[in-house]
Amino acid sequence: MISCNRNFSSVVVDGDDRAPSRSMLRAVGFEDEDFQKPQVGVCSAWSMVTPCNSHLDELGKATVEGVDKSGGKAVPFGTITVSDGISMGTPGMRYSLVSREVIADSIETVVGAEGMDGLVAVGGCDKNMPACVMALARMNRPGIFVYGGTILPGIHNEKNLDIVSVFEAVGSHASGKIDRDELVEIEKKAIPGPGSCGGMYTANTMSSAIEALGMSLPDSSAQLAVSEDKIRDAQEAGAAVVNLIKKDIKPRDIMTREAFENAITVVITLGGSTNAVLHLLAMAHAANVPLELNDFTEIGKRVPVLCDLKPSGKYNMSHFVRIGGLRPLLKTLLKEGLLHGDCMTVTGNTLAENVKNAEPYAPYPSGQDLVRPFSNPIKDDSHLRILYGNLATEGAVAKITGKEGLKFSGKAIVFESEEASLVGILDGIVEAGHVIVIRNEGPVGGPGMREMLSPTSAIMGKGLGKEVALITDGRFSGGSHGFVVGHVTPEAAVGGLIGLIENGDPITIDAEKNELILGLPEQEIKHRRDSWRRPEPKENRGVLAKYARLVSSASTGAITDGF
Repeated sequence: MISCNRNFSSVVVDGDDRAPSRSMLRAVGFEDEDFQKPQVGVCSAWSMVTPCNSHLDELGKATVEGVDKSGGKAVPFGTITVSDGISMGTPGMRYSLVSREVIADSIETVVGAEGMDGLVAVGGCDKNMPACVMALARMNRPGIFVYGGTILPGIHNEKNLDIVSVFEAVGSHASGKIDRDELVEIEKKAIPGPGSCGGMYTANTMSSAIEALGMSLPDSSAQLAVSEDKIRDAQEAGAAVVNLIKKDIKPRDIMTREAFENAITVVITLGGSTNAVLHLLAMAHAANVPLELNDFTEIGKRVPVLCDLKPSGKYNMSHFVRIGGLRPLLKTLLKEGLLHGDCMTVTGNTLAENVKNAEPYAPYPSGQDLVRPFSNPIKDDSHLRILYGNLATEGAVAKITGKEGLKFSGKAIVFESEEASLVGILDGIVEAGHVIVIRNEGPVGGPGMREMLSPTSAIMGKGLGKEVALITDGRFSGGSHGFVVGHVTPEAAVGGLIGLIENGDPITIDAEKNELILGLPEQEIKHRRDSWRRPEPKENRGVLAKYARLVSSASTGAITDGF
């Protein structure tokens, strides 16, 4: 019999003090023999709020089947999710990053209250994915994450589409490059069905990071949402968690410092989202693993960008699936000495053992041109740049592939919100040479740290991608590209220098020196600081108010339990 840590299973025979608990569970389908099995929570973030999650109920059912057939007793339950794509550019987007904490808290609450022996968490969108892993780390009971999978691309005029195509089409329409009919056609075709956004945006970045971390099964990160492979992944995760319970392998046995270094390495190689910085810091905090911004810089010095994936590249995640997914890349990185192969994973085997039999990619460029060899990288070192300077004494995060250039100097044009900046871009107020400053969008000031996908997409759609830069104390969608810097800390709402910038001020972004500088005399900066007053909170009740009161700096992951 599998050893159980449940708060009642060990006394089923010896006593009756848990009879009320057993009575409650009989009403939801437990039989006598089930009380002798390990209880495994199967948490799905299913909802019809977003296509990323609309199919997760089927994956949850497949996971339940896998648990039950392997000698466990599955107990399915749900958690919330929000849609970034729908709320993007609206006040509703303030709830997006907040939802990460709500989801992690809710899963912890259920698993802790019910004393479950293990957990499989099924997620498929930007915030529920790190949230699931945070909950797994907090509870530290044998557990696995199952990724919902990537969407297929839409097609328009023989070109692949995804959600970012729609945002950029808005900018193209505003500049007269396409008419309204074509905009509507792109809107209708971009999202053909279930699955997470199709490029190497935040969801696919985090699925790859979580697999590299060892917290999902091999190949889980690179599978189509609607596929037999994904159903099989969910079923096998149900079986694997029972095996983890047998072997007493817990998340914190897997989520070590070395495992996080593996995850960062993979994010860089893929050209992944800046949100990975925020989420990996938060996940490491939940696992009691020391991790900081400078670790991304140090690892990034030795890791190249190899994969030509959207938003700055050519291909979607579905193409990456087609050529073999993540395992061949992991094997290559391991061979190059860039991964810790002895890290334990949810298979019960090490990372090196998991990738031992992975088939290599077809030769570059004759067989495939998505993954480059080390001899011909897209970029020799990381695209994720951690910038410091008088504008970011606690750090800022930029995603600079080199295609945008490595240095930008210009004059500030300041907007106090995302909405105001979008108007400025679409109406032609923003011009070549400007450094767009969007502030009061940080974790505290937003509150909630909205993503600036609408402004960055409008910039690209207007053809200004190489002509302007953008800095913000908010963050970016994984779909954002261009010369953009986010997570500027300290944020404006707590007295950061970004809150003191005025129109016309000179700003320099240097991705070689990793600097973000406001080019003003110190005396002028001091004068502005002396006149600054902390703004009144935007919210005084409810979840946003609680979040603003508790949340840490983005430089430490925007966590709410960093006491």
